[in-house]
Amino acid sequence: MRFMMLVKANADSEAGVLPSSEAIAEMGRFNDELIRAGVLLAAEGLHSSAKGVRLTYTDGGKPTVTDGPFAETKELLAGFWLIDVSSLEEAVEWASRAPFPGGETLEIRRVFEAEDFPADAVSQEALDKEQAWRDANQRPIQA
Repeated sequence: MRFMMLVKANADSEAGVLPSSEAIAEMGRFNDELIRAGVLLAAEGLHSSAKGVRLTYTDGGKPTVTDGPFAETKELLAGFWLIDVSSLEEAVEWASRAPFPGGETLEIRRVFEAEDFPADAVSQEALDKEQAWRDANQRPIQA
């Protein structure tokens, strides 16, 4: 099962304050643990919302583009890990090891898999094509 561990933004990340060299080193050690365990698929930090845009779709499907920054920091993301583990409990176990100080928030969400959808919702051809892409491109990062 794939899970995304979402790092919530805070005032510093939204202000563009970069982590200290010590925090970066701690994060590197955590990422190395995930890699050695063979569960890390991807991990990235995100620039502040000031460097982003938000698309809001109308009923007609046409988007309105709004430049950042966005007001509600608690609703924003600062980064993520994508991991492949056997259960939500294992994802929580990994997330519990993340080197964050008090006050930080990490949200865990399961990523949809083909088997989560009704059998008639997606063609077998589409499922096979997606699986072939994953097999070719979305493997755990190797040490």
